[in-house]
Order: sequence, then structure tokens, then C-alpha cells
Amino acid sequence: MNRALARLGRSLRAVAGVPVALLILFEEWGWRPLSRALGRLARWPPVARLEDRLRRAPPPLALTLFLAPTLGLLPVKLLALWLVHAGHAALGLGLIVAAKLLGTALLGRLFVLTEPQLRHYRWLARALDTWSAYKQRVKAWWRATPIAQAVARAGAAWLRRWRHWRAGRRA
Repeated sequence: MNRALARLGRSLRAVAGVPVALLILFEEWGWRPLSRALGRLARWPPVARLEDRLRRAPPPLALTLFLAPTLGLLPVKLLALWLVHAGHAALGLGLIVAAKLLGTALLGRLFVLTEPQLRHYRWLARALDTWSAYKQRVKAWWRATPIAQAVARAGAAWLRRWRHWRAGRRA
């Protein structure tokens, strides 16, 4: 009985691990680059001043601002669903993708700017620390798999070819 329960537990963790791994992948390849791209706007003085004010916002305001993009984009997503229902599937799906990219970029940038204030909430600090530790374990596990190593080698080879091709074009 205990072996069956242990096996069931491992199976459930493996199944639950897929969405978590996808979330980590999205964070690494989506959230961070989009946040950095949005951060380039801070070179413009009005945006730099706004970001400076966000960095100094008190914790309750920082938490509110951090949650605002999620709530603010909800009407856009509802409009996109209505467009799909009305027969404009491509436009609706495009709007959903654009809203998701914009929301992710805003959320990522706001997190970068307000993380110290958000960590004033112990429950959130614990959740962030737990998530970070879990993410590191998942990434270490992934890097140790043969498929990840093969993907890394293929990616490195492709990058070498790309750089060689670009260097030849400049010459």
C-alpha cells in the first residue's frame, strides 16, 4: 500500500511539474527579456523619473501597482474573447497575445522596480524565496538531463555558425 501511494505521489508530482516547468521557462525566456526591453525606455527622462518614484513607493502602493497590469488588461482580454466569438478569431488571438506580452513586460518591470517594497510583506517574501529555491532545483534537474545537454550543444553550434556567418557578411 505504501509503495503504491509513493508511486502515485511521484506520478502526481511529475504531472504537476510540467506546468511548473513551463512557467519557469516562460519566466526565463519571456518575463526577463520583456522586462529588460521595457527597461530600455528608462533612458527617456520622463520614464526615468517615473521609475525612480516607483522605486520609492511605500509597500502598499507598490503591491497595488504590481497587481494593476493584471486587472487593467482584463477588459482587453474580454474584448479579445468577444472578437473570437464574433468570428474574428485571428484578431482576437492577436489581441490576446499582444495583451499577454504587454502585461508580462509591465509586470516584470514593475517587479524589478518594486521587489524591495514587496518583500516587506513576509508572506510574499517567503513565497518568492520558496519559488526561487524551487526554480533553481528544477533548472538544475533540467540541465542534468540528456535532452537539455543535447539542446545546449545544438544551440551553441547554431550560435557559432550564426556568428561566423555574420562576421563573413561584415568583411
